[in-house]
Amino acid sequence: MTAVPRYSTPAIVLHWLVALLIFVAFPLGLYMADLPLSPTKLKLVSYHKWIGVTVAMLAALRLVWRLTHEAPPLPAAITGWERRLSAVTHGLLYVLILVIPVSGWLMSSAKGVQTVWFGVLPLPDLIGKDKALGEQLGELHEALNYTMLALVVLHVAGALKHHFIERQPFLQRMSLRG
Repeated sequence: MTAVPRYSTPAIVLHWLVALLIFVAFPLGLYMADLPLSPTKLKLVSYHKWIGVTVAMLAALRLVWRLTHEAPPLPAAITGWERRLSAVTHGLLYVLILVIPVSGWLMSSAKGVQTVWFGVLPLPDLIGKDKALGEQLGELHEALNYTMLALVVLHVAGALKHHFIERQPFLQRMSLRG
């Protein structure tokens, strides 16, 4: 049996940790957005921000790791268009994983609500208070999140297609169990 080329353990851990945090932050953002202003909503917004800042930091670390460590080669059976689609999808996911938290931070800054990581570390406002800009940034933040959702669905569907339909060892590439 041939060994499956796998990502490194740090890459795998960062991948799944970032994915888990996003899978918590996205539905939390949807849920809290329509809540009336209350102590509960403020608490949930804080949790959402904490997750977002953490995602941004882990994503930056993940990007540095990825730029300094080669990904395992794709199986030879992957066609040229699939390779290009994979590269574009992964590139856009990296961009969005970094840009979405920044867009949320910009939105909070424009709305005049400081981001305080884990309630302990106040982060500087990135821009001055501007209610209209805050609303526009909120719309941008939402659009970016839905774009990422579409890309995540494409990413997962591709991995499952290759693994279950084409019987290529895609899931093992990102598994801690070799």
